[in-house]
Amino acid sequence: MGFGGISLMKFISLLMLCGLLGTPVWGKIHRHTFIIEETPCTRLCHTKNILTVNGQFPGPAIYARKGDTIFVDVINKGNKNITLHWHGINQPRNPWSDGPEYITQCGIQPGAKFIQRIELTEEEGTLWWHAHSDFDRATVHGAIVIFPEQGTTYPFTKPDKEVNLILGEWWNDDVTQVLEKALRTGGDVDPSDANTINGQPGNFLPCSQNDTFKVQVEQGKTYLLRIINAALSNEFFFAVANHKLTIVGTDASYTKPYTTDFIMITPGQTMDILLEANQLQTSSSPSRYYIVAHPYNGNPTVPYDGNFTTAILEYQTNNFPIMPILASIPFVSDTDAATTFTDGLRSLASWDHPIDVPKTIDEQMYITVAVNTIPCPNKSCGGPGGNRLGASLNNVSFQDPQIDVLEAYYFSLRDQYTPDFPNRPPIFFNFTEDMDLIPPEWLLTKKDTKVKVLEYNTTVEIVFQGTNLFGGENHPMHLHGHSFYVVGKGFGIFDKEKDPLSYNLVDPPYENTIGVPKNGWVAIRFRAANPGVWFMHCHFERHTVWGMDMVFITKNGNGEDEKMLPRPSDMPSC
Repeated sequence: MGFGGISLMKFISLLMLCGLLGTPVWGKIHRHTFIIEETPCTRLCHTKNILTVNGQFPGPAIYARKGDTIFVDVINKGNKNITLHWHGINQPRNPWSDGPEYITQCGIQPGAKFIQRIELTEEEGTLWWHAHSDFDRATVHGAIVIFPEQGTTYPFTKPDKEVNLILGEWWNDDVTQVLEKALRTGGDVDPSDANTINGQPGNFLPCSQNDTFKVQVEQGKTYLLRIINAALSNEFFFAVANHKLTIVGTDASYTKPYTTDFIMITPGQTMDILLEANQLQTSSSPSRYYIVAHPYNGNPTVPYDGNFTTAILEYQTNNFPIMPILASIPFVSDTDAATTFTDGLRSLASWDHPIDVPKTIDEQMYITVAVNTIPCPNKSCGGPGGNRLGASLNNVSFQDPQIDVLEAYYFSLRDQYTPDFPNRPPIFFNFTEDMDLIPPEWLLTKKDTKVKVLEYNTTVEIVFQGTNLFGGENHPMHLHGHSFYVVGKGFGIFDKEKDPLSYNLVDPPYENTIGVPKNGWVAIRFRAANPGVWFMHCHFERHTVWGMDMVFITKNGNGEDEKMLPRPSDMPSC
């Protein structure tokens, strides 16, 4: 079928050249079909049905180049509403395909279909996609690999092979029931039963050894490990026995090469890591080495799954297989190790990969990040003091609206939210002091649907302030629609006079997810040049559910390419 004798692909190419599709003229168009369906899966001697994409766990990887456009036909053959998010992709002018439920769309209902469009404009490296509804991303997730645009290459020696490694979790119980139990009781979420690498628990857990993921390598070759933390609840230390790791990218942005024995990666983050296979130096050298991840948890009062998960690095050799060499990895509560690692990350900031850190700031925000409680009738809930566990930003615990915020904004339905998210917390005190010294009423929060409205091209600085309410912990904060520069961080209370003097404005890491240190602070900067509705939330899934979230609305600019794209006709109904 054509248009006046022009083939469909030629017609699309003509539209692209005219700018009518908003797609870079150098990019290719890719098409994928994602079928959401129930699939039987066995782990830890236990079989259950899980939600998957195309029957795969983890789901299928997407491969494209910078400048390409991807269309994904999402067909829901599952038993519940679901949405998909393309984590770390800016989606310029197109919040309609971003995916968080009740923020930019309502769920895709069983039997329904939604076509999502993904534009790769500045991203280059590893990102990922995942469900953004309830706890569905426990099994509905996969890698997005973005190669350099045609005619360019990596800013490091091209690796001999690339390997995707997705860190995750496994519950023997149905994850929807795990969430429903926590919401019903008001208590904490039950920890997972296993941590996983590419969906497998590894050698140290029951019924798992035969399916442990293996990475085959050859002596003298270099491998690019694309590591994704898809876990709902756990930050991870990660190491490969007897092998150095050289980080060359985080969150699809290149970094200065940084060599280390281990990494610490929060939920939502991705890291590109070079590994040199250099240990098979003689015929008697060990040929098998454990790839290991286990949680980092700075708050011992928070329940967590402390299991190690393993994969195996195997050299190609005729030697008889032996037990893999064990890896050395920091202790679960080693905050010093986690801090030392993250302090070493720097943007590449080269001529080919420049950075543009905002030097002057239009909008200053100081946001406290807290786990709270919400009063429960008759003290009958399972949280502290008989109350319900909640979470907040500036003591506002986000309440999902009846329809998604984007729909309400687009059609001017102002009864769904209020545009008064505060730039400051309502009460200032020593946020990191012993919780016993904090008045009980300051531990409480309440639900509300507040957003922050930004003029187009506003430069924003956010200082996230960690708090010690209920013991405090590291919080991985993720911003949709943007990446940001991490210009500063520290422990204790942020000092607005002294701490900005130590900001890194030369080569700060450029990320979309950042861990706010326990009882500390982190400062980020970004330019709000992407019109639309954009979610910001903690990537611990239980904290998102409890309300540690807010929404930015960036208004249209004056130019045609500064305005939000029209609403697609197939948006899911509420």
